[in-house]
Order: sequence, then C-alpha cells, then structure tokens
Amino acid sequence: MKALLVIFAVLYIHTVFGVDPHEHTKVVCYWNSTAYEREGPAKFQIENVRQALSLCTHLIYGYAHINSDFEIVSGSPSLDTGSGYSYYKLATQLKRSFPDLKIYLSVGGNSDPYDEEHKYLVLTETAEGRTKFINSVNRLLNDYDFDGIDLAWQFPPVRPKKQRSALGSFWHGLKKKLGYGKFKDEKEQEHRDGFTILVRDLKTQLRPRFKSLTVTVLPHVNASVYYDARLLAPNIEAVHIFAFDQKTPERSAKEADFPAPIYGSYGHVVDDNIDNAQSYGYVGDDNIDASARYWLENGTPGSKIVIGIPTYARTWKLTADSQISGVPPIETDGPGAPGPQTNEPGLLSYAEVCAKLTEHAAGRLRRVGDPSKKYGSYAYQSYNADTGAEGIWVGYEDPDTAGNKAAFVKSKGLGGVAIVDLSLDDFRGVCTGDTYPIVRGAKYKL
Repeated sequence: MKALLVIFAVLYIHTVFGVDPHEHTKVVCYWNSTAYEREGPAKFQIENVRQALSLCTHLIYGYAHINSDFEIVSGSPSLDTGSGYSYYKLATQLKRSFPDLKIYLSVGGNSDPYDEEHKYLVLTETAEGRTKFINSVNRLLNDYDFDGIDLAWQFPPVRPKKQRSALGSFWHGLKKKLGYGKFKDEKEQEHRDGFTILVRDLKTQLRPRFKSLTVTVLPHVNASVYYDARLLAPNIEAVHIFAFDQKTPERSAKEADFPAPIYGSYGHVVDDNIDNAQSYGYVGDDNIDASARYWLENGTPGSKIVIGIPTYARTWKLTADSQISGVPPIETDGPGAPGPQTNEPGLLSYAEVCAKLTEHAAGRLRRVGDPSKKYGSYAYQSYNADTGAEGIWVGYEDPDTAGNKAAFVKSKGLGGVAIVDLSLDDFRGVCTGDTYPIVRGAKYKL
C-alpha cells in the first residue's frame, strides 16, 4: 500500500510540474539590467519591470557572463550582486507579487566581450570545462532563487558579405587562402557536440531541483551548425529564436532592408548577405519562418519554439545616392544618427521612433505600414538635396507588426513570443498612454 502511495505521489508531482499552463501562449520578457545605466527618460529600473509583469509569463534577466575558469559570473557585479542594488535578489523577489511568473538568468547574450580564446567554444570542448560551468551554476542557484537558466550561448556569427569589385573579390579570395579575415571555427562539430553534452548534463543537475533550462539562439548564429535540435529538445523547456537583426547597419552598412521579416522575399531579403555560406552549411534562416522550420523539421515540438520580437528599430543614413521612395532594399551610408535617449548609432527605441511619427515632430518620419503582414513597418526621411541634410531609414516593430508575428506563432502551433527587450519598448506610455504597447500587441494575438 505504501509503495502505491509513493507511486501516486511521484505521478502527481510529475503531473503538476510537467504541465506547462502556457504551452502555446508564452510571453517571455527579456530584461537587460544594464538599461539602468541609461540617462534621463530611458533609464530603466526595477519598478519599470514590475509594471510589465502582468503581461509576461516568463522574465529572463540578462546577462551573466563566464570567466576564464569557465564559471558563471555576474555581468555587472555592482548592479547584480553588490550591496547597493543586488538586482539578482530583487529580481527573484518579484515572484512574491507574481507567483505564477517564472524568472530565469541568461548567460551570454552577446554582452560578454569576445576574447581571442573564444571561451564559449573552449568551455564545450572538455568534460572538465563543462563540469566547472555546471558546478558554478549550482552554486549560483543556491544563492539566488532563479527558476532556471537560459543559455544565450555566444557561438560565432556567420560573416556578412561585403560588396566588392572584381579586383576586390580576387584579393578577398587570396586573403582567405592565406588565412586572413574574421574568425572561422575549425571545430564546429566538436563544439556542437560539446554544447549538446553540456545541455544534457546541466539538465541532469537541474531536474531534481525543479529548475528549468532554456536556450536562446542569437542573431546570425547558424543553428544547423551549432544546435543539434533532436538531441537538445528533450533537455530544454524552450528554444528562444532571435530571428531578427537580419539586416543591421553594422553588418550591412551600404544597404538597408527589413531587419525582422516573417518571410523571405526575392525583392527584400535574400540570404542575409552571408559570405561563403556553403562553407558554413548555412540554412538560409534569414526570416522567422525559415528559422522555425529548422527546429520543427528536426524534431522540436512546436510548443517549445518561442519567436523573438525586438522592441527597437534599426536605422541607416540616407544620402544623395539613396532612392526617394524609401522602398527597401535601399542604398545607404552606415548607421543612422543616435536617438536622444538610447544614444546609440543605428538604433532607436520604440518610444523614440513613435515620437518621430507624430504630425508636428521635428525631423518627422514618413511611415509605411505592412499590409502584407510579412515583413514589418518602416519609416524614412529622405535626403534633402537643397540643404544637403542626410536622411534616415528606419526598420522597426510596432504593436501591429508584433501582433502579426504573434498571429504567425499561433497559426503554426508554436510556443509563444519573446520580447527583446522590455527597456526598449515604450515603457513610460508616451506614445498612446499605454505602457509596453509592443508587448501588448503581441500578447493579445496569441
């Protein structure tokens, strides 16, 4: 009789903890804690996070780093664990007000400076490196009550293709033969296998503690090279696919295009301008649909696939050589001017974009919507031939395009959306009076 009671108890626990109440309606909200360091209206504090949490099912705190000993460490010690703020503790205490919310700590996220040794790759190569990392995660979870860990692993991105003359192409080919150029991972298969083992072994440690494990695929990382979807799926709760920033002013300075399309188009997005794509085995996942299909076709349940939606715009500078109409792809000359709040060339928060769309705004942008519901909105101000003032082209998300992405997620039976990130949405409600309009636009279409 006692044995039966034990069996029933185990089954009950498995049922309670194994069923995801948000199987297809996840709203995973990323919080880049360093947004606290912005000045003025862009400063993003924990109270601003609290205001969003009724809309989120999961909160991902970013980002932790790894040190040279392959241990997880705080990315911003004075903010995360210091006596003045201790955001790790304050973040997990949010569950007192939102008991159904799951709060994870994310590692990497392209916030950890790259080094010559490529520590995220080297860590995966040996059992010793993987064990050091896993043991350090266990120690961190003993100190802080996160519900799980998210691995936003910093695999090397595929390289953007540069526009070259015939002579330039010849010289580029010669340099490649001589070994010059950006980093090329010569141990791709080894790093793929090592990461798979890392995920398996880490999940083995987390499972008895009822802690979750998720994976974030960063932009421009070739999923077909570094992620063995069939072997990863049983050991993760979700894969968050950052299928955006397909075009950025840093990677594609001379041509602006939609940064986060749902579908590819012959006229708009072709292949992300990947240089020597075949040598990387690149699958062409330059849009949301292609990215999701890779994971679905390789055995990942749809409910575990979460699609990233950016809350910010990518911007390019328009010159006398740019077309008047603004229709992408369009010839450009590097990043657009920084916004007054985010102060980063080539990037605007949604609040900064919508402020420029109002009728009487200085430097007003002309908005072009997305009736096809495939590519996204854009806005522009043409180059002024009379004054020589440069123009700007802006590819951005708004509540409607975020809703279109959520509708795509729903139609494909996927797991939900990931909002990247809260601090770049209109968290003060200056556009329409509603805070977090992009989060809302996505959530209400799931």
